[in-house]
Amino acid sequence: MEKRRSLFTDSPLKKKLLPILLASVFALTACGGQTTGGHTSEGNAGSGSTSAQGNSTQAESPATGGVINIAYPAKAATLDPHTTTNASTKDIARQIFEPLVTLNSKYEVVPMLAESYEVSQDGLSITFPLRKGVKFHNGKEMTADDVVASMNKWLKVSTQGKANLSGAAFTAKDPGTVVLTLQKPSLLTLHILADTAPFPAIMPKEIIEESGVEAVKTFIGTGPFQLEEWKQDQYVHLKKYPDYASRTEASDGLGGKKEALVDDLYFHYVTDESTRVAGITTGEYDIAFSIPFDNAEQIENSPDVSSFVSEGGMTTFVFNKKSGLFSNVKARQAVNAALDIEEILISAYRDSRYYTLDSGLALPNQSDWHSQAGKEEYNQHNLDKAKQLLAESGYKGEEVTILVTRDYPDYYNAAVVAQQQLQAIGLNAKLDVYDWPTMQERRKDEKVWDFFVVGFAVRPTLHQLPFLDSRGGYPGWTNSPEIDKLLDEIQSAPSIAEAKPLVDQLQALVWQELPIIKLGNRVNMAAVANHVQGLQDVIGPILWNVSTTKK
Repeated sequence: MEKRRSLFTDSPLKKKLLPILLASVFALTACGGQTTGGHTSEGNAGSGSTSAQGNSTQAESPATGGVINIAYPAKAATLDPHTTTNASTKDIARQIFEPLVTLNSKYEVVPMLAESYEVSQDGLSITFPLRKGVKFHNGKEMTADDVVASMNKWLKVSTQGKANLSGAAFTAKDPGTVVLTLQKPSLLTLHILADTAPFPAIMPKEIIEESGVEAVKTFIGTGPFQLEEWKQDQYVHLKKYPDYASRTEASDGLGGKKEALVDDLYFHYVTDESTRVAGITTGEYDIAFSIPFDNAEQIENSPDVSSFVSEGGMTTFVFNKKSGLFSNVKARQAVNAALDIEEILISAYRDSRYYTLDSGLALPNQSDWHSQAGKEEYNQHNLDKAKQLLAESGYKGEEVTILVTRDYPDYYNAAVVAQQQLQAIGLNAKLDVYDWPTMQERRKDEKVWDFFVVGFAVRPTLHQLPFLDSRGGYPGWTNSPEIDKLLDEIQSAPSIAEAKPLVDQLQALVWQELPIIKLGNRVNMAAVANHVQGLQDVIGPILWNVSTTKK
């Protein structure tokens, strides 16, 4: 059987990967395509979306029933998507829960649990009539009370709600309608409400109330799959929800019609990369995320498995700006001046086909948001300048802790090279290595780390990058009134075009203040068995409308 591949949307990375992917055009024509997303730790996936072409049999009558076993690289600390930006939560939770509005394949906002929405003329309120007949997994019908409780908690606890919708509140107009009241109009409100991580999942009111401001412990949503079992440190088992109420529009990205075509999904926690690779090639798993780039050829040579490469977002170093050495901007600037970013990315991604050097906080094809302002501060590798800045920071030789996980090998490899480069300018850098859930807990304590390595998915707007706004409380604790002011001015601009000069100012300021260091844009690699059809990826894997011919 011919190999089946899928191409991601047009981008500089697509051009770099053309020698790898060109053959897939013919394979897609011959036997249909399949896609899967790669994996990142803070949200997931690409600048556009990827979706399965499918073959004619699938298009006419997709297979139903069966089980899909997924090898997943990192354990989720919670399945509550209100309280975290982590992909290990979001990738599972999006199969269980649904929001009021979501994103289609072009990143346009479309209704999901809302029947529609209407923005007032003054932009200070949005009315959401709710779909009728939507049932939670406990059999209860969703009402405005559930939506109000869920959304007001999300506004209070999520980084997006705190940073971008301060003072906003949801109220019930009647049992089938909710209204969002805003303190000020914004270009971005609907995109914030459609955010994928932390996404504003709708849950039963009583579950929200019993949890207070903490993460919920009972996971009941309205999605096509329901939680059957969460066996800690081993797997999450999702089961088809037979009473799921789907939208009727054609499926498009995260919107439109959803159908659980398989009976069961198992997310197996497989943190060892060689075990994931072995499992997908031997048939133990049907999908494997976060395939090491060193194993690309092995996957390509496997007769029953196809690889898929998708745009993955950006890899970053996030500084602790609350305490320790890097609360001093001079020390952050010293690290930035020292880094040979290409050497770091080669270590992380093995081949220049899998990353691009780019200083922008958005991808180049996100024309509204991409900027090259401040690019002269990017990838300097100027050791003399770095040493001078380090001296000006008052550094006395104290230990600098780089927090990282082996669960994402690209991040670990990047940290190893960064440690060596920083030691070359006299920084006493050490690695502190944990599994992903433990690292998430450690980074909440500003006293035990100095910077951590993490990736961020592409986001529709810069405001959805959690590290920018001081008011969001994301670990690293950005504290910049100037950045906050520019973010507010962008939101209040009459149009995206009129906001563009402010975007340039924002990015230039980020490269001066350095809440993070962006390393570059990278792709993700995953592997999928050829009997799995219909898999899609929009900022993470979509497992509804996915079938398997293996029974």
